[in-house]
Amino acid sequence: MHTRPRRPTLVAAALVAAALLLVPAAPAAAHNTLRAASPADGDRMATPPTRVTLEFAQRLDPTFTTIALSDAARRKIPTGAPAVDGTKGTVTVDETLGEGTYTVAYRIVSADGHPVQGSYTFTVAAGGDTAGGATGAPAAAPPAAGPAAATGPAAATGSGGSGRGVVALVAAGGLVAVLGGVALLLRRRRTR
Repeated sequence: MHTRPRRPTLVAAALVAAALLLVPAAPAAAHNTLRAASPADGDRMATPPTRVTLEFAQRLDPTFTTIALSDAARRKIPTGAPAVDGTKGTVTVDETLGEGTYTVAYRIVSADGHPVQGSYTFTVAAGGDTAGGATGAPAAAPPAAGPAAATGPAAATGSGGSGRGVVALVAAGGLVAVLGGVALLLRRRRTR
C-alpha cells in the first residue's frame, strides 16, 4: 500500500503570502501630520510675524524639511533655513511683511519615507483680530501626501495615504480566502 505524503506547503505558502501583504499596509498610516502652526491657518494679525513655526505629529528630519512663505502674488518671501527641534520646524522671516494674505507651504518626509506637503494662509491687516501668534491646528488645507515634489504655495495638492492600509487589508483578506479555498479543494481531491 502506497500513501502520498501530505503537502502542507500550500497552506504555509498561503499564510506567508497573506503575511507579506499585511506588512506593507502598516506604514501607510504612518504619515506625519501638521498638528499646530504659528501663525495659524486663517489668522488675521495686526502685527506681522517675524517667524513661522509648524509642529508635526512626528519628529522632523532637518534634511527633508522645507517651509516656504509667499505673498498673494506668489512672490517668495525671504526666510531663513528651517530650524528643526524634534517635531517643530521654524523659519525666521527676513523682511517686514506688509498688509496682505500670505501662504505658508511645507514639505516634509514621514518616518515611512513618504513625502507630506500642504499649505495654509494667514492675513496681516491693520486693526486685525490679533489672533496671530496663537498656536492652533490649521482648519483648511490639511497636509497632503504624494510623490510630487513642490515647495511653493501650490504644494497643497496630492493624495492622502491613510486609505491604502484598509485597501491592503481587504485585499489580503480576499487573497487568504481564495488561497484557503484552493487549499481546501486540493485537500479534498487528494482524499478521494
